[in-house]
Amino acid sequence: MDTIYVLRGRIQEVYARYTKIIDKAGQFILAVVVFTLINHNVGFMDAFDSPVVALALAVICAFLPLLVTVLAATALVLAHMFSASLGALLVTAAVFLILYIFYLRLTPKMALLVLLTPIAFFLKIPYVIPIACGLVLSPVSMVAVACGTIVFYMLEYVRENASSLEGSADLLTQATTYLKQVFQDKELWIVIVAFIICCFVVYTLRRQAMDHAWKIAIVAGAVANIIVIAVGDIAFGVHTSYGALIGGSIAAIAAGLILELFFFTVDYARSENLQYEDDEYYYYVKAVPKISVSTPEKTVKRINERQETEIIDAEEVRKKARKRRDMKDVDKMLLTQSMEKDFGMKK
Repeated sequence: MDTIYVLRGRIQEVYARYTKIIDKAGQFILAVVVFTLINHNVGFMDAFDSPVVALALAVICAFLPLLVTVLAATALVLAHMFSASLGALLVTAAVFLILYIFYLRLTPKMALLVLLTPIAFFLKIPYVIPIACGLVLSPVSMVAVACGTIVFYMLEYVRENASSLEGSADLLTQATTYLKQVFQDKELWIVIVAFIICCFVVYTLRRQAMDHAWKIAIVAGAVANIIVIAVGDIAFGVHTSYGALIGGSIAAIAAGLILELFFFTVDYARSENLQYEDDEYYYYVKAVPKISVSTPEKTVKRINERQETEIIDAEEVRKKARKRRDMKDVDKMLLTQSMEKDFGMKK
């Protein structure tokens, strides 16, 4: 387990060091995926249905705020709607205007959710979104999620019924049919209600003081999502793939555990319950320490490729040794003579 925490620490260090570069690269990749999915699913206008156009728009949006990416995706969708049906274009433009009025008033900083929600639907893992929002955001984020969900169902309807929209010559008939089919879709409202309930369940439980609150919230949110969608399908006669529902919920649980690893890693075994008081209140506090694992430092030892070698001449060493011995003998003889002389003078 420590290896996972060490890996998390290194990822956080890399992100902290290269935050701007990673953010811009992620924004570019997100824009490419969004524009490519739009062209792939509702690519009615040949002039914009090109990877070159998607890449060019992504490069421009990468250096601008995320809201610009949302607006560019909106403009691309409207361009394709114009090629498909004028009635669909008018209805889509009106719906987008209403959605942006609510979105800009309530969740202006959550442009990322408006983009990620349709992508999650296209990837068959939409249930990741409400669990992630309940863990790291607030229930207000569901406004942006609802906008993204409506956008996805609008695109799905146009993709599946493009021929009928093009065949109808009456503009009012096109707009009325499109509006009814999208907003009378029971599956759309069941999914939105399920997402809202799931987000509230996760948000409420993960804020509790109980042990393993995040894990309990993740599992409870996934179960609540499955129950609401299943009950809604039975009550309103909507046919949903339960295999995709269960598989998407398992993916949502896995994504939630990854988020917990990066945002809420604590050691419940060392938790403490504290109690203290002042003049007016008694306080009961539960303190749970965070898990922190120090990243091991690597010691780099440099080894010289070339090592100097001292060449020793044995004969020269012998000569020096003989000289030292000779000098010692001379010193000893001089010392002896000096002592004898002094001794003789004293006599």
